[in-house]
Amino acid sequence: MNPQELESYLISVRRHLHQYPELSNHEFETTKSIETWLKELAIPIRNTDLKTGVFADIKGGKPGPIVAIRADIDALPIEEKTGLPYASKIKGVMHACGHDFHTAALIGAAYLLKENLSQLNGSVRLIFQPAEELGGGAQHVIKDGQLDGVEAIIGLHNKPELPVGTIGIKEGPLMAAVDRFQIVLYGKGSHAALPQNGNDPIVGAGQLITALQTIVSRNVSPLHSAVVSVTKIIGGSTWNVIPGEVSLEGTIRTFDPMIREEVKAKFYNIVNSIAAAFSQEAEISWFPGPPPLVNHNSVTDIVKRAAEKQSLEVIHPNLSTAGEDFSYYLLHCPGHFAFFGTNGNEDWHHPEFTIDESAILKAAYFLYESARELLESQAIS
Repeated sequence: MNPQELESYLISVRRHLHQYPELSNHEFETTKSIETWLKELAIPIRNTDLKTGVFADIKGGKPGPIVAIRADIDALPIEEKTGLPYASKIKGVMHACGHDFHTAALIGAAYLLKENLSQLNGSVRLIFQPAEELGGGAQHVIKDGQLDGVEAIIGLHNKPELPVGTIGIKEGPLMAAVDRFQIVLYGKGSHAALPQNGNDPIVGAGQLITALQTIVSRNVSPLHSAVVSVTKIIGGSTWNVIPGEVSLEGTIRTFDPMIREEVKAKFYNIVNSIAAAFSQEAEISWFPGPPPLVNHNSVTDIVKRAAEKQSLEVIHPNLSTAGEDFSYYLLHCPGHFAFFGTNGNEDWHHPEFTIDESAILKAAYFLYESARELLESQAIS
């Protein structure tokens, strides 16, 4: 295929995936489609114990290291409102984070790698990862042995606010650690006209929400970043009854492991202290997610060189407080995760999220060239 034919093909791949999105750990048809596309390219597929996801090796013409390229394949429980002719056909499910774009780009990189086997000094492992949106898919991939022998890994994420042809490359921290919390405050219910007969957990919850905001404003240095957000509160069933309990839920985002632990400790202290001050009991559930995504310096330099070879405009991206389980791979081996410009109209996880499809071929060439540069480099560390 010439570049124009490859671009048309990759757009058709992306549109097929967009029409038939699947939620985390249920990417069964997506898995079958990817396997079919790889088999058409005569790329051997690796064995796996995972129910979804596809892994394959492209062995070059010369011996050398193994490097990996990763794309995520799952969608979100969002009803699409783009009005596109190839909009989701699955009610309540949408590729609202652009994982269809990532998958199509990796299929394109696979084609380019296969076409240039003689130039590869080693092997490239393709990782089509399930369940990124749940924050644990990468861990299952690692446990499944798909990173065994891999010396470096690269990945990317579409970035709607960046124009096509622009790529964000940054060494060090790029995306945040993600922690989720649930709190139940237990008080005592009563008639709303007789609050003295009860112990109002709604008042306690109000004080708690305000106090939690001091974790960042008065405990984290202004030179560092952290976010504490209470995103859900449930309490009461009618207008004239004080409930016996109130539940809250939210998330905490940090970039530094030490700050992550300090914020968690302060969180527990505040919740328990507020509960005690109101003679109530607090039940805390903590759900740790992916760690901060920290790019390795040496691989960052290599990836930047690959981007410049593709005439992409390299910028220094801002930190993102979103989370990304690619961070688990970076604990296992050196690597880099880049932000790829797609000139979208809305940000991630929005029902009207779209991408500019002219970015797909550029992303495929970037992944291909990055893998080649990594194989040729002696600086991976």
